Amino acid sequence: MNDHSLEFFRTLIDTAGPSGFEREVAAYWRSEAETFADEVDRDLTGNSYAWVRTGDDRPTVLVEGHIDEIGVQIMHIDPEGFLWIDEIGGWDAQVLTGQRIRIMGANGPVVGVIGRKAAHLLEPEDREKAPKMSSLWIDIGATSREDALKRVAIGDAGVVEAPFLHLTDDIVSSRALDNRLGAWVALEVARRCAAERPWVNVVGIASTQEETSYGGAFTAAFKVNPLVAIAVDGTHPADYPAANKKRDDEVSLGSGPVLTRGPSNNPVVYERLVAAARDAGIAYTVQAAPKLTWTTADAMIRTGPGPATGLVSVPVRYMHSPNETLNLRDMDATVDLIVGFISAIDAETDFRP
Repeated sequence: MNDHSLEFFRTLIDTAGPSGFEREVAAYWRSEAETFADEVDRDLTGNSYAWVRTGDDRPTVLVEGHIDEIGVQIMHIDPEGFLWIDEIGGWDAQVLTGQRIRIMGANGPVVGVIGRKAAHLLEPEDREKAPKMSSLWIDIGATSREDALKRVAIGDAGVVEAPFLHLTDDIVSSRALDNRLGAWVALEVARRCAAERPWVNVVGIASTQEETSYGGAFTAAFKVNPLVAIAVDGTHPADYPAANKKRDDEVSLGSGPVLTRGPSNNPVVYERLVAAARDAGIAYTVQAAPKLTWTTADAMIRTGPGPATGLVSVPVRYMHSPNETLNLRDMDATVDLIVGFISAIDAETDFRP
């Protein structure tokens, strides 16, 4: 990953954008797309599009990663000025306890802390219970409801304040890797295609609202009506204590892109992704999804006439936590694989199983 792409990724990660509140991070993604794409657009759902056009009569390959993240939303402000919250997306509430939260206030970010009774004040039976979202509050130092309302409002969203961190040169940790990594890959694939000009049209998409409804993926696939749709997301590796190899097989950080097989994936797309990986000497692993993939691939294959859908994932440890962790080399390899897959498509390619 070159310095420019790494800095783009770092800023993409550090910019807040939970589901339904992706405006700022999506605008940043589009500003980067404007440096090379033939056309950059957005829609009413908040999806962002970076087009590489090779001909009006050519089919389109859509490469999509959702740009939203999990977060919290203010539900109530009590008379003492504490903010009571609910989750946007899926949190393990005990992970949030004690975290700093960046609230996206109308006049700028407001940082608070999620409080809980001190451990030595808890009753013995309470120490063994995991907290629930309904028992968590945010303390922004306000002295009253009126004081809090000067800085935040009911409905404001927030994210964990967990900045991008290098554990090694290649391994990084942060919130929002799920799935800013997919939005980054989609744009990097479009950037490469803008230089190499494959036979098909290509559109990189940063979709919205995956963590709550898949709403962005549904509308993006309907709008574009692609021949092929490739979803890019994070997936669970099996290389840390208590991981489940019986479910996730031999996936690990550094093992390369992960290809999914199952009913939400077109078998010809899968086979051609495997061929592209082998032709380029790219290491990869395979995961099975016998029901749903629980990614935007499930939405796109069921939209409109149904594109030939594939799912390419990057291994991410500790998903839906403040310290999601991945290997940057897996992201680079994912870009290489998808570009190779796209480059092999021509007028004779038939994706019908």
